[in-house]
Amino acid sequence: MLKKYERLNEKVTFKEILKARAAISHYINKTNLIYYSELSRLIGCDAFVKHENHMPTGSFKIRGAINFFHNINKPDVENGVLVSTRGNHGLAMAWAAQWFNIPCTVVVPENNNPDTNRIIENCGAELIEHGHDFYDAQFYCDELVAAAGYYYVEQGNEPEMLNGIGTMGFEIFEDLPDVDVIICPIGGGAGCASLLKVVQAINPGVEIIGVQAVNAPAFYESLARRDWVVLDEAETIADGLAARNVFQLPYVIMKDHIKDVVLLSEEEISEGIRCALMATHNLAEGAGAASIMAALKIKDRLSGKKVVLVMSGGNIDRKQLEQALI
Repeated sequence: MLKKYERLNEKVTFKEILKARAAISHYINKTNLIYYSELSRLIGCDAFVKHENHMPTGSFKIRGAINFFHNINKPDVENGVLVSTRGNHGLAMAWAAQWFNIPCTVVVPENNNPDTNRIIENCGAELIEHGHDFYDAQFYCDELVAAAGYYYVEQGNEPEMLNGIGTMGFEIFEDLPDVDVIICPIGGGAGCASLLKVVQAINPGVEIIGVQAVNAPAFYESLARRDWVVLDEAETIADGLAARNVFQLPYVIMKDHIKDVVLLSEEEISEGIRCALMATHNLAEGAGAASIMAALKIKDRLSGKKVVLVMSGGNIDRKQLEQALI
């Protein structure tokens, strides 16, 4: 079942990531890597935050969306692209599609964050609400592809998406060549897999530690069972971690190299949001704050090291924020 993705793995390379960096630099700026003294004191290390929450759409996924549109054969998308999302992927694709003049249809679950829905529509995309969760929306996309001939963009399984996201890793090494540890949230897995490709090319000695929710531990379970796992449910306040499975391509990339995943409870995720506000003065979504909380949880292992915490996004709705601040 994974043979197809093992072949696609060969298309995610450091050379292609460098090419992606040149392509996306026309549309977005490099994000800051900032040292925070208070985080460093709390964790007991030199703590740096990679601020992907400062991207135009509030998350790292815009990198992959731009590189996807830059490289796709235009005849393949003449009927438009179709995406399923809880938020960040849809925001990124809708934003980037404008620049490339390609129609974009975004399917979200019913009762999705209305602010996210509004911004997607403001970017000119067509919005469809369908199903209880991301997976219901994803399955509905199969029907739409068959009916309308869209190009369905399965975010984690598009090599050019991962090559674009990998530019985040290149920037980390550019600003902090002697980094020891990178801590990254894992939802669908594209971010962590892309970072791994860069680490393998530049300094394989750098440790990458993943973070997942206790309520959505798909990759953690995959490592334990040594097989690709699909969970029955993934209910967590961290939308970016609410994945029943990692995508197959990231799984193939990570399965033999990412050895450690920190699991966070719902309260710990909320504490991470509070800590991000206090220590960095940044509003982070649950997944975006997960790296901070994971570092606090394993701080004894990080003592004296230079640690990069990926703040993957800042798109948190008011209800989740109020819940986190109680």
